[in-house]
Amino acid sequence: MINFDGIQSRVHFVSRYITEMRVKALEEIRPLRENKFLLGLYQVYKWIIYIPFLVVSTTALGTAATVLAIVFGGRIASLMGVLWSKLNSYMTPMFVDVIGKEKIDRRQSYVIVANHQSQFDIFVIYGWMPVDFRWVMKIQLRKVPFLGYSCYRIGHVFIDRSHPDKAKASINEARERIKGGTSIMFFPEGTRSDDGQLIEFKKGAFKFAMDMGLTVLPVTIVGTRNILPARSMKLFPGYARLVIHDPIDIRGYTEENMDELVRTARYRIDQGLRQYS
Repeated sequence: MINFDGIQSRVHFVSRYITEMRVKALEEIRPLRENKFLLGLYQVYKWIIYIPFLVVSTTALGTAATVLAIVFGGRIASLMGVLWSKLNSYMTPMFVDVIGKEKIDRRQSYVIVANHQSQFDIFVIYGWMPVDFRWVMKIQLRKVPFLGYSCYRIGHVFIDRSHPDKAKASINEARERIKGGTSIMFFPEGTRSDDGQLIEFKKGAFKFAMDMGLTVLPVTIVGTRNILPARSMKLFPGYARLVIHDPIDIRGYTEENMDELVRTARYRIDQGLRQYS
């Protein structure tokens, strides 16, 4: 008689061993970035192979996502974003581990808030965040060929921060899209951190959560700053983590104590940085 428990135990052991060895190997990549020869050599690969692949994949999958969004809606079309993120991550290569997936209820909608260190945060969130969600994006991204229009058709939210009235109107429009297990994603720092430390959080995401009655889901992204630092084009392979924290029930929070909600979310994200960096 087949011992299924024994087989399952061995499969878990092998899977855990492979993960541990991969993590150990990939963490050894980090000091290699300091080697000027290797960093320079990789830039040749970036310009000859990676950048053309990024352009082609963005054009092809952005077009496919636009067609799917028109025919089937944003939820199906967003799968192209997952594929786009993972393909470009593996071409870097960037490998991602996810911690805390069990804390998510897929039937629930969340306001997801995460730290922002690198443009590669987009790949990490889009490729490995295990929920259907819509981004809150800077209006400037709307002008990116293929990508901007595709994101618009999928239902992502573009914010013009230079015009508060327009920004508020965009958020109000997003309310109709955030339901039935679809969440919305914010970078509450508003911009990328230059040194990896958390910047002061803006309150827009938390006000949106309170207005909509949605649970706040703090998420920490670790490692992307070593792959592509803020305001730099010096890309290099690496390893990243996506750490999903305990959700924050917003019941009991009001306009008067919103600062406490912001501090709680920021504290959890910061703890993730300290623990997993």
